[in-house]
Amino acid sequence: MAKDRLVTPSYCCILAANFLLYFGFYLLMPVLPFYLTEVFHTGNTMVGIALSCYTVAALTIRPFSGYLLDTLARKPLYLISFFIFTTIFAGYLFAGSLTLFIILRIVHGFAFGTVTVSGNTVVIDIMPSSRRGEGIGYYGLTNNTAMAIGPMVGLFLHDFYSFPVIFLSALTSCSLGWIMASLVRTPPKEPVKRAPVSLDRFILIKGIPAGIDLLLLSIPYGMTTTYVAMYAKEMGIQKGTGIFFTLMAAGMAISRIFSGRQVDKGRITQVIALGMYLACGCFFVLSACETLMSWNPVLTPYIFFGIALFLGIGFGTMFPAFNTLFVNLAPHNQRGTATSTYLTSWDVGIGAGLLLGGYLGEITTLDRAYLFGACLTVVSAIYFRIKVGPHFEKNKLR
Repeated sequence: MAKDRLVTPSYCCILAANFLLYFGFYLLMPVLPFYLTEVFHTGNTMVGIALSCYTVAALTIRPFSGYLLDTLARKPLYLISFFIFTTIFAGYLFAGSLTLFIILRIVHGFAFGTVTVSGNTVVIDIMPSSRRGEGIGYYGLTNNTAMAIGPMVGLFLHDFYSFPVIFLSALTSCSLGWIMASLVRTPPKEPVKRAPVSLDRFILIKGIPAGIDLLLLSIPYGMTTTYVAMYAKEMGIQKGTGIFFTLMAAGMAISRIFSGRQVDKGRITQVIALGMYLACGCFFVLSACETLMSWNPVLTPYIFFGIALFLGIGFGTMFPAFNTLFVNLAPHNQRGTATSTYLTSWDVGIGAGLLLGGYLGEITTLDRAYLFGACLTVVSAIYFRIKVGPHFEKNKLR
């Protein structure tokens, strides 16, 4: 029926906007460690601190942005935060010191935390509830497509061009994204009578167990997206590291096509558990790659890139299911809070992954950092089976 139609002009515009925003984001992600070491001559620990400022800022603002989205009109907040996020790329062109760079990263993190919560909430508003899992899956697919192309383009630009060219490319991408975001038409928001300010207006209390679980999963994910290129070079894989991100994104794309539909059929906990088990195995094999390289340097690169594909399938299976899990625990007037709790949990883990990856990589080796991350995925899977799954089945609203 028409009311269940998922593909509309507004939905297509927000997909394009989300892709272009994340393309600019992922363009810089694997390049920034090189930027800090080559331009500012920092060590791995300082790289982790400088990059984690972004994530800390994002997770700090997200609970407040969720509250504002549940209280005020959502599209204006989406556009304002998108605009600020875009303009910061121009600021990087003039960051002549590490201090100024960190300040810009903090402001950028605030904008990113707000625009991502806003975008996730707006897309839920404009899609039919009967196809929410599928719609969220395709929305997330734009992130994955950006992750497939962005890091590869960023590393290519790093090899052949200067850092200002990379910053200008990200600025151009996000500027086009803002134009697409401005074309999204949102339904009128009904006035909401807010209860007195309390903790549950900023954090979805019922979502805390799932948030803890997601945090544990995102720590090794944060290590991977930021340090995997350096890890590959340590092993002796000098070329093609950008393909790792492409294969990882391809795995996410493959899994999202079917996982969103399974979520809409009510198999949320089963889908998450399947993704967790696959991620666990992938991180253990990833941590063993350096040892395998000394044993068989011909086969190991194939294993390394194969991990990327299956790791993408694992996380791509979990993402739409986790997002829907949080939304289904919240009443309709707390969608923004549910989304901010989901993304805040993810960002806490990403930030911890940046810090731990840099610290462990400096005091030991990156393969041991990934082994630590693999152990965390095991803890996450056990906690999900014992606590999170039963808690969701007991407290879900739809």
